[in-house]
Amino acid sequence: MNTLSSPRPHVLMISEITADGKLTLGKGVSSKILMRHMSHEAEILLHQTRAEYDAIMVGSSTIRIDNSFLTVRMVEGKSPLRVIPNALADLPEDSNVFDTSLAKTVLAVSEAAPEARCAAFREKGVDVVTAGAEHVDYTLLMKILAEEYNVRSLILEGGPTLNRYMLNEKLVDEIRLIHMPFIVGGDDTPSLVGGMRIGSEDDMIRLKLKGTAMYGENLVTEYDVMY
Repeated sequence: MNTLSSPRPHVLMISEITADGKLTLGKGVSSKILMRHMSHEAEILLHQTRAEYDAIMVGSSTIRIDNSFLTVRMVEGKSPLRVIPNALADLPEDSNVFDTSLAKTVLAVSEAAPEARCAAFREKGVDVVTAGAEHVDYTLLMKILAEEYNVRSLILEGGPTLNRYMLNEKLVDEIRLIHMPFIVGGDDTPSLVGGMRIGSEDDMIRLKLKGTAMYGENLVTEYDVMY
């Protein structure tokens, strides 16, 4: 993993994924439904990984749909810093992730976020940082996390939009996939990376397989990202 002198944290993208590459049972459906069918061994792996990393980041849509806590629960260990990019600070203030009695939370906003909204989150004990003009600048956000919060390593448990942004900015170092033995189908069912179209095979993001393992009934594959 990166050292403190690095300009950004080492980033691991981790996700459950069906045999046909889907993250949920359908558009707007919570991923928690699919994860109920994950083996206990794979659940332990998820929480062990959280305990080993400095920070964890998910997107606004994940918070709206799943209302996640993003804490360590199944193993011993400290919960990571929770990082939520939300350009306009328009997430519900009572979302579980903003309960700072459980773990510290950083809300990353843009300059377009209304000050009243930012102040409301600060009153709840949430750290609000500005990274970008109209949208969240993820390269700048990674720099802020490294320099101001001493974050050396970050887990990306994002949905398709956040995963695309992070990959496009070449901010993902590793990918770990927990394969679910199901096919769900659906033309608009979210997949690992959304909205990213390529012009030719030269534009593909290449991965190098570095490991496989079975956790209960779930195959787990690990890759290095080769930009």
